[in-house]
Order: sequence, then C-alpha cells, then structure tokens
Amino acid sequence: MDVLRTPDARFEGLPDWPYAPCYHEVTDADGTRLRMHYVDEGPRDAAPVLLMHGEPSWAYLYRHIIAGLVAKGHRVLAPDLIGFGRSDKPASRNDYTYERHVDWMSQWLKGLDLNGLTLFCQDWGGLIGLRLVAAFPERFAGVVAGNTFLPVGGGMTDGFKAWLDFSQRVPELPVGFIVNGGSGRNLTDAEVAAYDAPFPDESYKEGARQFPALVPVTPEHASVAENKAAWEVLERFDKPFVTAFSDGDAVTRGMDVPLQERIPGAKGQPHVTLSGGHFLQEDSPQGIVDVIDALIRRRG
Repeated sequence: MDVLRTPDARFEGLPDWPYAPCYHEVTDADGTRLRMHYVDEGPRDAAPVLLMHGEPSWAYLYRHIIAGLVAKGHRVLAPDLIGFGRSDKPASRNDYTYERHVDWMSQWLKGLDLNGLTLFCQDWGGLIGLRLVAAFPERFAGVVAGNTFLPVGGGMTDGFKAWLDFSQRVPELPVGFIVNGGSGRNLTDAEVAAYDAPFPDESYKEGARQFPALVPVTPEHASVAENKAAWEVLERFDKPFVTAFSDGDAVTRGMDVPLQERIPGAKGQPHVTLSGGHFLQEDSPQGIVDVIDALIRRRG
C-alpha cells in the first residue's frame, strides 16, 4: 500500500484551531503502518467524549465543539479518519473499504483503551462510529447521532443520490466548497481553506472520492451483512441514545426516525432538531455541546 502524508505546514495558522496534534499508529491487514491523527483535550480523568467526522471533512469540523465541551470540564477526542485531515492517506481508491475503516478505528479505540465513551457522530462518523458501538458496546456510555445512518442496502434519498453522482463525476473534488455548500451559513475564506488544507492536490483525495461509493445503499454493496449484524446489537443497546439531526439536510432527512424506533436507549430521550445543513457542526456548535453535556449530566 502506497501512503501519502500531508505536510505539517499545511495545518499552520488555521483559524480557531489551537489544538496540539496527537498520533496513534494502526496496522492494516497487509502490514502497512498508518499514522492516525487525533485531538485529545480536557482533563484526562473525565469520561471521554468521542467526536467522529465524516466525508469529506476532518476534526476541524469540531473546533468550536471541542472548546465548548472542554469548557464544561469534559475530555474530548476527535480523530481524523484515515485518508482525511492529518491522518495518513493511502494513495489508491482500492485501498479504502468500509471494513478497513472500521478496523482502523477499532485499533485506535483499543489502542487508547477508551471506556465510558459518549459518542457524537455525523455522516460517515456514524457509519463507522455506530459500528464501533456495536463491536464494543461495553466501552460506550451514550450516543448522540446527528445527520447519519447505518444503511443495509435499502436504497437512498434523492439528496444522497445527487451527492453520489456529483462526487464521482466532478473532475476535481472541491472539498472546502463542498463543506461550505453543505453548511447553513457561509464559511469564511480561511475556514474553506482549512477544509482544503489536508489535500495538496487530487492524489490526496482518493479516500474522499471513494467514500460516497462505499455507502451500502443497495443489496449488492459490500458491508450490508456486517451492518445488519451491527443492527442486531444496536437493537439491544439500552444506554442513552439521542438524535440531534438538523432541519436542513436533504441527504439524511428522516433517518433519525429508525434510530429512535429501533434502538432501546432512544426511548424517552429528549431528541432535538437543530438548525443547519448537512454539516450541522458549523451551524449549531453550541446546540451540539449542550446536547452532549446534558446527556452526560443526566447519566451522572
């Protein structure tokens, strides 16, 4: 496996990003070692909050949420998926599979020996994060899901189909433009540039290009069986599970309903609808902080 690493200089001087990089090495089944970046802020003796980003963003998406949660006394971890942010980037699209991503994140989770986790997940952060909850339910104390789902080949929304078609056909994938367009507010030029920072050129974007095609929206997709098995665990998950979807996301609209109906821990929870687009972290960071903090405090 050939691997690219974004130069550190690309991440200097990003707005609202004072966080020191942390790294953990994971090993692919073929023996390739990959460096995964993550942020780890707040008191180490506090129960950890895990913030998982999706496509095509990185941990920068959580910059205001990290600060808000740390101010409330929480430990916050925000990893970059392999292929994104400051994490290493396999150079071939064929190196990116759903199951590899789950394995890489599982190694990171076990390597840091994290327990008592409260997960917030959005987009692919949920497709991977909910698989982690199903694989290690004993490590998670609660979940907040926003604009995400765990598909098992049952089709796609019109919004997702439009995104899939665009992502596979556009000659150059305009990452910062995509995040800006998927947010309810207009990002500044510096913020757009921060989302472009991990990708010096198109060769670094193979993971971002491949991710939409990996979503198991048809029965023929890989990982349908694995996601069905994960649902069997989630349908027994009785710890607090809150949905915090936005009111302006065509890609995942309505997908909070099956999460609420099928996961026992979602019963009786104060589910909320936040203001924003697909990248609700850009639109309602304080709302997300409040939902996560309230879940932890209710839990005691």
